[in-house]
Amino acid sequence: MELFWSYIKQHRKGIIALVLFCAVFFVTFLLYHLPLKAVLYPSVLCIILGLVFVAIDFSRVKQKHKQLSEIKKLSAAMISSLPDIESVEDRDYQEIIKDLKTETARIETITSARYRDMVDYYTVWVHQIKTPIASMRLTLQNEDTPLSRKLSSDLFRIEQYVEMVLAFLRLDSVSSDYVFKEHSLDKIVKQAVAKFAQEFIDRKIHISYQPTEKTVITDDKWLSFVIEQVLSNALKYTRDGSIKIYMEEPKTLCIKDTGIGIAPEDMPRIFEKGYTGYNGRKDKKASGIGLYLCKRICKNLGVEISVSSKLDKGTTVRINLEQYIEKKE
Repeated sequence: MELFWSYIKQHRKGIIALVLFCAVFFVTFLLYHLPLKAVLYPSVLCIILGLVFVAIDFSRVKQKHKQLSEIKKLSAAMISSLPDIESVEDRDYQEIIKDLKTETARIETITSARYRDMVDYYTVWVHQIKTPIASMRLTLQNEDTPLSRKLSSDLFRIEQYVEMVLAFLRLDSVSSDYVFKEHSLDKIVKQAVAKFAQEFIDRKIHISYQPTEKTVITDDKWLSFVIEQVLSNALKYTRDGSIKIYMEEPKTLCIKDTGIGIAPEDMPRIFEKGYTGYNGRKDKKASGIGLYLCKRICKNLGVEISVSSKLDKGTTVRINLEQYIEKKE
């Protein structure tokens, strides 16, 4: 019905003109005292013919509208043909669309090339920067002083930020190396916890880990990245207390801390890129990228991540692995 009224509105000038012509005939016949039947009959006949024409034309317009509605669902690259040209306006519009399609394809090619160049550059940069990092770590391993331990902790943070850069660049890459295989969830968690062992010890934060005894069909590298980011945040915002890792049967890995928590007004936006919230404004080093990356990676892995928190009470991050968890035989 909306389409019909739009059609009537589009052709209102022609309808008004027809009514005016009929009115002119009626007035003329009245002024000359001619019988009205002489004009009434052809007027009714014209109206009937006009309605038939409108019905046929509206059917054509409806079919064309349906065809265009189907085309709207396609991407620009998939549009191979447009409805037949029936007017000068149709030809002009189709020429504009073709020009825009060509321009869009050209811009996409340029943008894609620039994106590949950027990813390639930063990938090389990440691998290059890892060499001096590894060298510094080997040097610090020969010392056991408060300063060396502090430098080792800072160096570990640098490694995390480097990995975060690489993960951010690879999120939208068509060549992302996701390899799904069966892995021990305990092994993935233990490897992630081991990376933070020194920080747990130095800051005297208790870690409680309950083995899950589960196997997971996932990409271990990317799932490890998510768990490490969650642990990093837990340590960052837990001044003292504990961090607990456990499984909520049958499907959810939980990482719970006793940190400063998240303000209620910040909760709806914690997964937004660049959003740091109240805690982030207090911690000037916060980037607002960690949880955003976790959300994106979990989506790519086909799992769900959620957060519950109480201010000054702590935060619990839940990673729902139901789709990929199997009981260990």
